[in-house]
Amino acid sequence: MPEFQEKCKVCAVDRLSTDVYRFIIQAPLIAAAAHPGQFVMVRVVDSFDPLLRRPFSIHQKFTDGSIGLLFKAVGSGTEILARIDPGDFLNLIGPLGRGFDLALEEPVCLIGGGMGIAPLHFLARQLVVTGQSFILLGARNRQEVALLADEFQAMGYTVQVATDDGSMGHHGFIPELLDSVLPAVSRVYTCGPFPMMKTIAEQCLRADVVCQVSLEAHMACGLGACLGCTVKAAQGKYVHVCKQGPVFNSGEVGW
Repeated sequence: MPEFQEKCKVCAVDRLSTDVYRFIIQAPLIAAAAHPGQFVMVRVVDSFDPLLRRPFSIHQKFTDGSIGLLFKAVGSGTEILARIDPGDFLNLIGPLGRGFDLALEEPVCLIGGGMGIAPLHFLARQLVVTGQSFILLGARNRQEVALLADEFQAMGYTVQVATDDGSMGHHGFIPELLDSVLPAVSRVYTCGPFPMMKTIAEQCLRADVVCQVSLEAHMACGLGACLGCTVKAAQGKYVHVCKQGPVFNSGEVGW
């Protein structure tokens, strides 16, 4: 698939919570080629500190050639990124990786935990919502997830939320909501913490429901050269998240 390096203007910066941000970035070449589940590598600054680019799922795609990125400021790179203003420029490489297989005209369930919600927005827009299609969202608190939940609901999905502090929806974890949904869907898409996805994959296996997972991994290059994003696959093999993923069928992963 085509990959591009673009100098991209930041059009808008929204602060969704204390440390969660959403950027709208003009990236026409990347946007034109992007598929749900793919990602970009972002150079945070022009200097060598931090040296490495940061990977971000493509959160949104717009017809004007812009894309959205959703991230949490949790380290030096993302904290620098959080200080970017509209009108500033960022250097992006993308779209990278293997994305989701689209289940058109099937009832589906999309499940995002924390920043694992990021790639599901783009995916949800591309799917044709048929019958009972669900979104299950997990976050620390209401502030992190309320706006996103409203956006998914506006697309026509049935939305359920689980929060760590009980401030919105179910007080607990996402997998506790899934069993009641599985009989109504033919496919599950999920991204988030590894233990969460492992549990979801097991639930889908028992229910004989197709499950695709988007893995999160530390990446130095995003291009398959550094081998830093290697993870264990099924049958004792290993795969590179940046090139062979980040999206895998759940049976391909060595849980």
